Amino acid sequence: MSAAMNDAIEVEIPPRPDYVSLVRVVVAAAAELEPSLEPARVDDLRVAVSEATTNAIQAHIRSGCTSPVRVSCHCSGGQVSVVVRDEGPGFDADAVLDTSPAESPVRLGRESGMGISIIRALADEFHIRSSPRGTEACLILKSS
Repeated sequence: MSAAMNDAIEVEIPPRPDYVSLVRVVVAAAAELEPSLEPARVDDLRVAVSEATTNAIQAHIRSGCTSPVRVSCHCSGGQVSVVVRDEGPGFDADAVLDTSPAESPVRLGRESGMGISIIRALADEFHIRSSPRGTEACLILKSS
């Protein structure tokens, strides 16, 4: 495995919460091979990927889908791109993205539903594509 050679790493996990830590470790290890990415950015990546993977697993659990959640990671040119794909029922991404900021008093009183806000705050770029066949969350972190 070598990030310098533009390798992509792909992981398929069962839709179970106990696999989030495995994804976090694999993606962070790949990111650490990108020499210009500072340790603090790798920490940001760990949190963002955990949130995206947790959301995908929850989508599978809620819909009864037993297919694996797929995570791919690509390191190149001072940035790390991660795509998390699920086969859940999808959702209206625009409705979720328009919610209150994570630090607003309305949101601080809730224990869940902040994953997308957290990812948006940590990633340099974040895009969601969702349909009735599943959701793809793409996040990019760049070196400073």
